[in-house]
Amino acid sequence: MPIPLDEPRIDRSLLRDGVYVRLRDAIVEGSLTPGEQLRDLEIADWLGVSRTPVREALLRLGETGLVIARPGRSTVVSQIDVRAVREARDVVAAMHELAVRAAVATLTTRDLDRMRAANDRFRQALAAGDVTAALSADDELHGIPVSVADNTAIAAVLAQFTPVVRRAELLRFATTGGDSAVLHDQLITHCQDGDTDAAAQVAFDTWHSLETD
Repeated sequence: MPIPLDEPRIDRSLLRDGVYVRLRDAIVEGSLTPGEQLRDLEIADWLGVSRTPVREALLRLGETGLVIARPGRSTVVSQIDVRAVREARDVVAAMHELAVRAAVATLTTRDLDRMRAANDRFRQALAAGDVTAALSADDELHGIPVSVADNTAIAAVLAQFTPVVRRAELLRFATTGGDSAVLHDQLITHCQDGDTDAAAQVAFDTWHSLETD
């Protein structure tokens, strides 16, 4: 695999999660492409860590479906699987619906302002054709209700399945575009009005409308 030489080495105090996040992001962003072989020794050298946290990270990535470990052979970045992406999308949509339903009553004015600011950045990124920045802003916006809901089970499920959805979007240069920005506006308005059912439905629809084909 090609090793990006300009990446900073990882903080040893954050080895386990840090190695996982670095590899996950490289796969989601497309730096590590479908079918590419992942050699733990090369990755360990790239990140400046031992092979143990690399192997642990690869196991976790296998659980998300981002890599495939072939016994006795090699570990490779998985191909985009339409069914897997669709299933992940459905789970992610359901989790965001639950998070919003739990968060509406306790969202503060500051929380809502942060969501509006994130949606402004989302629109600007779309206008500039910057899909990566748009999805980052989208994650920030939806992450606020998730954080306020403070449900560790929801957060854990989202951490596992959101990268599968985002990877498909980025590799295909796909985004729901302006429609998502409008849905974001609706979500924020319903949250501000304290309309839990309407806000939860918009949260679900926003994610469930993502293209998977």
